[in-house]
Amino acid sequence: MKRSINGVGVSRRNFLGLAGISVAAVALTGTLSSCSGGAKDGGAAASKAVMLPTYKEFTAVTPDLPGNAQGLEAGFLRMPKTIASTKGKPLTGPVSVLSETFEVMAPAMPDNPFWQRLNTALGGEFNMQITEDVGDGYPAKFATILASDTLPDLMWIPPNQGIPNVGPMLEAKFADLTPYLSGDAVLKYPNLAALKPDSWRTAVVNGKIWGAPIPSTPFGQVMVGSKETWSKVDGLKAKDANEFLDKVKELSNPGKKLYALEPAYINILHMITEWLGAPNGWAVNADRSLTHLYETDAYMAGMEYAAKLFAAGAFYPDVNVTNTKAKIVNGSLGAVVTSGPRDLGGFRDLDPTIDMEILVPFSFDGKIKPTYDMGYGTVGFTAFKKADDKRIKEQLALIDWLSAPFGTDEYLLKNYGTEGKDFDFDKDGNPILNEDGLKNLPGVVSALNIMSAPERVNFNPGAPDITKYVYATEKQLLEFAARNPTNGSYSDTNAKVGPKITKIVRDKTIDIITGRAKISDFADVLKRWKSEGGDKIRAEYQADLNPEAPVFKLQPVSK
Repeated sequence: MKRSINGVGVSRRNFLGLAGISVAAVALTGTLSSCSGGAKDGGAAASKAVMLPTYKEFTAVTPDLPGNAQGLEAGFLRMPKTIASTKGKPLTGPVSVLSETFEVMAPAMPDNPFWQRLNTALGGEFNMQITEDVGDGYPAKFATILASDTLPDLMWIPPNQGIPNVGPMLEAKFADLTPYLSGDAVLKYPNLAALKPDSWRTAVVNGKIWGAPIPSTPFGQVMVGSKETWSKVDGLKAKDANEFLDKVKELSNPGKKLYALEPAYINILHMITEWLGAPNGWAVNADRSLTHLYETDAYMAGMEYAAKLFAAGAFYPDVNVTNTKAKIVNGSLGAVVTSGPRDLGGFRDLDPTIDMEILVPFSFDGKIKPTYDMGYGTVGFTAFKKADDKRIKEQLALIDWLSAPFGTDEYLLKNYGTEGKDFDFDKDGNPILNEDGLKNLPGVVSALNIMSAPERVNFNPGAPDITKYVYATEKQLLEFAARNPTNGSYSDTNAKVGPKITKIVRDKTIDIITGRAKISDFADVLKRWKSEGGDKIRAEYQADLNPEAPVFKLQPVSK
């Protein structure tokens, strides 16, 4: 019996740590849609003053493994008996949507029975235009549609794909949802009320609420690999960087087309800088000034070490490789970096016998205390095109339906379809996608969950062992947890030029890792980053820094 795919998959290229997962623009440059407006009347102050939606927790189901306030995700070992969370069908007619999928594109609506059944449940035709995670991907499609001035009803606003001037764009094109969602007004939409205040902050720009947030895991990226592959070198772990280098050398055999690491160089570098105790984007100094990751010895040492890995032949040679999961399963690739510790179930879809392992950060030299970069916890929000009051309320009812929590009938239908058609229950009551479900759902479900989602849980249908393992590993990761201190702060300069100057640094970083540039070349690109916006971004973040952001002590790195 084939397993199901739970929730949304995440690309490691465009999203590089979606929702603030460290090497994304969210964490390295602080690109943050929650305050990125550039309003001349003090958009940041207004955003802090807005009354967020009243939080009313969904308590109808009890997890087997409880979460906590530090970010540990509640775990469910089996699907509970579901209940209805809405009344009636939200739509009275068609609705148009723009979203993105991080799975293989599914059959279009006319050829997709799951999608057609979803339309029936919603009460109208859900016309979702889905962009694939290839090439320029979502930002290019978003810009084209925005320029055409023919907007769909709903558009996903991502936090870290370089969409510029978010504030003015929202004011000009989209509906202010504050009157419908602020304070107790949200209680008309109970599934939206079950979204946490930290999630809602993502959707606040210039003192207004512009959409429904999409919660994601609060955890950041992790390196994962097959236990069978890494058992050849005593597991995916190391006491220090020298031992890790020895292991990847032993696993890699270019002659036999075997490689230890995927060629997502920035993501691998992110893992390395954690071993070096680097800050999550920015470090708060004792005098409340900020030091950027790029300015640390840890980043320099990380590039030098990644270059050693490259010279050792550890990286898969095709940077455009797409079927990394299959290569992990067949043993031709050792490890990939995933969006979070929960992203393990998909490997079981390809091989029900595979056991995966998560690398917990270790000390680079046996002396440095490693860090683990937590994410921002959301993947942006979905904005509504300007419309009349009746239309806005109908679309809010739709998003309320699509945001139904785990344990509800709506969640089951949205993520797994219909019993006997898209999935079957196993002996423990878990929904397992059948052959039709595996064909018709993943590409659509991924797009649905990237534009609407409840608070996330740790659940792997039919694989309680994965849920327990992830739960235990999350506890370990929290021991090293570091959060980006600029999350929730605003930089107008970052909103305008952050993605551009980040790309300049990343391009040079990749050149250094792959031997096309020398480590000494980094000094010039760092100067350029600072002069073209980095120093101004720093100053703006310092002026708006959360007074409770803890001091981060930069650790010495051996030369």
